[in-house]
Amino acid sequence: MDILVITTVLGRLTPKNGGDHQVAAGDGTARWDGLGLWGDWDGAGGVGSREGGRGSGGPGLAGRLARLSGMIAPGNRRLLLLHAHPDDESIETGATMAKYAASGAEVTLVTCTLGELGEVIPADLAHLAWEADGSLGEYRIGELAAACAALGVTDHRFLGGPGRWRDSGMMGVATNDLPGCFWRADVDAAAAELLAVIREVRPQVMVSYDERGYYGHPDHIQAHRVARRAFALADGLVSKLYATAMPRSALAKAVGSPPPAPFQPVESVDGLPFGVPDEEVTTEIDARDYLPAKLDALRAHATQVSVAGTFFALSDNVGQRALGTEHYTLLASRDGPAPPAPAGQARESDLFAGIG
Repeated sequence: MDILVITTVLGRLTPKNGGDHQVAAGDGTARWDGLGLWGDWDGAGGVGSREGGRGSGGPGLAGRLARLSGMIAPGNRRLLLLHAHPDDESIETGATMAKYAASGAEVTLVTCTLGELGEVIPADLAHLAWEADGSLGEYRIGELAAACAALGVTDHRFLGGPGRWRDSGMMGVATNDLPGCFWRADVDAAAAELLAVIREVRPQVMVSYDERGYYGHPDHIQAHRVARRAFALADGLVSKLYATAMPRSALAKAVGSPPPAPFQPVESVDGLPFGVPDEEVTTEIDARDYLPAKLDALRAHATQVSVAGTFFALSDNVGQRALGTEHYTLLASRDGPAPPAPAGQARESDLFAGIG
């Protein structure tokens, strides 16, 4: 089979073997003999986006090309991430979000709480803390908006609306029992709110946490439960559900170099509350080109995160290297529970892998 090369500067379709099946820009349609490939041509050297049922009917050229390769065209990819608090999206998935947004994918971020109980780092913002005037959650709405702008993400929502559920605090503290905290949320009610977003944006891929909530925070654990329930209720609308993951080998790399002052080094990887065995990780997204965007997003969360060079720290002032390669574990797919990966099998390099 001839391989089709899209030459956007010249605005034409050219067979790799040098054949004469070419269509000039502005001609209205593009055809490839033998493949039934057709679609709009934008007249400026790019592929148009005519979808089935519009214009002349039938799939656009980019979509047909994607189907020939068994993948979704970048502009038709839709990714939804469910995170517990503002800043979680940047710390765990910031580079991934920036990469997919830059590729033309629709990226939707849903955050479960305002992060009202976060520990405030800058002394001049200490008055925002829960035990002071309690306005931290409202302030963090602005921080999250700035972080999303840095990542190129334009669709952000709070689950059930801003303030529907409050930050529960770390596991075992009294705030876990306060009415309205996310840890005490009815899972079905929260999943119904998420399902409404799923039906609206129709993501092929969802990302949240594993059953441990990445590091044991009650709101992260609850987000996992809500994501699993909504994925099941979506009844096949979402193709794949992933959890964020930090393989121990990558964790060792992240904390292996001494951080710059004023950050403190990690004393032992074994003492950290996160990190999973490497064999549990199914997917590795190389988004190193988007590490600067991730760092900008981290800086936007100034009440919670300090940044120095390529390192960041939370309120404990322990420095961690920000990574441009981010990892995930496939939890479930539309075809059923995710099977264990065969030993020695290469990791996926795309969250949309295998979705046609």
